[in-house]
Amino acid sequence: MKFSWAGLAAFLVANAVTAQTAPSEPKALDPVQTPPLLPKTGDAPAKLAPVVSDEVEIQAADGMGEVEWNRETGTVTYNYDKGVVVTFRNATLTAHTIVAEREVGVISATGDVVISKTDAKGRPQIWRGEKVRYNYRTGQIDTESFRMGESPFFLSGSSLTGGRTNQTQVVTNAVLTSDDLAKPGYKLKARLLVIGADHTIVAKDAVLYLGDVPVMYYPTYSRNLDRHPNFWTLTPGYRSLFGPFVLGTYHYFPSTNIETTLKLDFRQKRGAGGGPGITYDLQEWGHGDAGFYYTRDDEPGLDPAGVPISRDRYRTFFTHQVEVGDDFQAKAVVRQQSDPYVVRDFFEYEYRRDSQPKSFLEVSQFWRNFSLDAVAQAQINDFYRTVERLPDVKLTGLRQQIGNTPVYYESESSLAYLRFREGILSGVQATNYAAFRADSYHQLVLPQTYFGWLNITPRVGGRFTHYGEIEGMTNGTDSRERWVVNTGAEMSFRASRVWGGVDNSLLDMQGARHIIEPSINYAFVPRPNWQPYQLPQFDTELPSSRLLPLEFPDYNAIDSVDSQNTLRFSLRNKLQTKRRQEVENVFNWALYTDWRLTPNPGQTTFPDFYSDLDFSPRSWILLNSQVRYDINGHHWREAYHKMTLQPADDWSWTVGHRFLRDDPTTYGVGNNLFTSTWRFKVNENWSLRMNHQFEARDGRLEEQGYTIYRDLRSWTAALTFRIRDPRGAKADTAVVLTFQLKAFPRFHLNQDRDRTEWLTGG
Repeated sequence: MKFSWAGLAAFLVANAVTAQTAPSEPKALDPVQTPPLLPKTGDAPAKLAPVVSDEVEIQAADGMGEVEWNRETGTVTYNYDKGVVVTFRNATLTAHTIVAEREVGVISATGDVVISKTDAKGRPQIWRGEKVRYNYRTGQIDTESFRMGESPFFLSGSSLTGGRTNQTQVVTNAVLTSDDLAKPGYKLKARLLVIGADHTIVAKDAVLYLGDVPVMYYPTYSRNLDRHPNFWTLTPGYRSLFGPFVLGTYHYFPSTNIETTLKLDFRQKRGAGGGPGITYDLQEWGHGDAGFYYTRDDEPGLDPAGVPISRDRYRTFFTHQVEVGDDFQAKAVVRQQSDPYVVRDFFEYEYRRDSQPKSFLEVSQFWRNFSLDAVAQAQINDFYRTVERLPDVKLTGLRQQIGNTPVYYESESSLAYLRFREGILSGVQATNYAAFRADSYHQLVLPQTYFGWLNITPRVGGRFTHYGEIEGMTNGTDSRERWVVNTGAEMSFRASRVWGGVDNSLLDMQGARHIIEPSINYAFVPRPNWQPYQLPQFDTELPSSRLLPLEFPDYNAIDSVDSQNTLRFSLRNKLQTKRRQEVENVFNWALYTDWRLTPNPGQTTFPDFYSDLDFSPRSWILLNSQVRYDINGHHWREAYHKMTLQPADDWSWTVGHRFLRDDPTTYGVGNNLFTSTWRFKVNENWSLRMNHQFEARDGRLEEQGYTIYRDLRSWTAALTFRIRDPRGAKADTAVVLTFQLKAFPRFHLNQDRDRTEWLTGG
């Protein structure tokens, strides 16, 4: 179905009839014939109503305006000073006057014309002009004086002609820049500019200007707008651990999908370092990155065992990931380093994100009800504790209905050869051990609903695990077979109520909906024939500050499975309202704990009580709370609270507190930490940010940082001052200056806020 001209004609007739005396028996119109009655001169103008079809939709911004239909030319003119909106498949056009030509599919627009569209790669484009002729079928655009923006470039010209048919666009008297100001600091002026389908531009008689001063003439200039230009990034600064330093990276783009880098760094106290890197996107063949870094460190320090670290320090990395549709994924990661602290010393952000990176190969194949995963993992760095998987293959049966019965089935089965390898960083002497393990778990689930609201889901399952001859075990090396049976049931319901008349200005609420979800989950596992201390521990239960999953297969510590007779109680409350025409949570609160009917040795009947709360009393205030209370000891074990305020775009403040009680058996020394991050935008050119981290237990200001941002038209600069006072190490003072070009920023939006180490060269 094309443009709905018949519907438009019917609309015109209806409005014309309304303007006169309405007939007693309206006569139906043939939708394919010319309407018999049109507005006459002097009649009241017809109201501008939406016209919708598969190709285009035309409507006024507020539903008013005028419409005129020309019988002879077959054109329809929409005229409205407050704006007419035309929506196409991949574009939106607004203007004061629209002339639509039905035969050729052309929209002619005049008066503050704006076209917003996306190209073939999904990138946004914005065109502005006073007069535009746009063919929404072919994509042909013909304009007079115009401006156009497609980040990071901006283009203006006297005229533009082109579209999808000829795959090119021609601009006369063009001005091209990546400076987002009305008077750009630099620009390229050309008599003629041709934009190709591959985003390549060719400029004829082009002149490069710095401000208003011409500095270079090009008879012909060409480049690809998709490809970043080759450039340097330099980060000068001072750190007490490094002395004065300069970190440099040269970026080279041999193609649009490959970026190569060469790092060249100098630190006065630590020496020179550097190495190559590459980031690539091979489309259907996958994407990834790789690199190597070497430095001759003058002050390498000591490793965890107190042994001097070699001056020759390096790290290598390789990552490759490929996806074939939604059914197949593969990922390879290799991380090798000369010592455990080289990443900590020179790549601070990476160390904070993952202090002990792993190397592995993982392949996954997905089907509708099953998935097959294979993982191979080796101990590349012998100073990190590693469970080697050589390999580990697992077949997962997703929860699925058995025929037409109400019973559902799920399973997990795996085959693996596993080796536990202790690392230097652990600081303990442990025996390495290895074994072949075959594990298979199967479970039946019967979800039922009673009385239309009560959900009861009983389950029963069984697990068989075979361990081959165990190498290195001190309590026996013979093969072992463990049998585990589990059963249980979960009962829950959900109730809600809506109060449409609620209007609370204090909490910014317009209407309210309360949702409550109580649940009880019971799990019973008889004591297995082999207990965890009698088996090699590869996939073992790790310490966690939150409750671990209660039921299988969510509980995946295969080698730590033990008896269980537990009830888990949880209560979830949610209060919602409408703000800014969207549904938002005023609060979302979860309370939960366990009742161990038969505690295992070392366990108490009641573990800790947990509370997780998100509370937003206003749209610009967010309060987060996570607490953990020791029921037996009658004290708080853990508490984390955070408040974020952002009442305006020009400032925000986040303050938080984390308390963790000392726990020598699990976490070690606790903390009583206060954090604060404050951001303030002074004006369009200046902004400030401060962050602090204060440990109240010993009154130590562990970290403080201050950053001043300056907008330099085409560049932005940040001057950062940071002091760290860690325990057991030297204090570190840093002053660093960073620059980035707006057109090709080093940091994406908010990355410098979330990854402050980048502002100090980390």
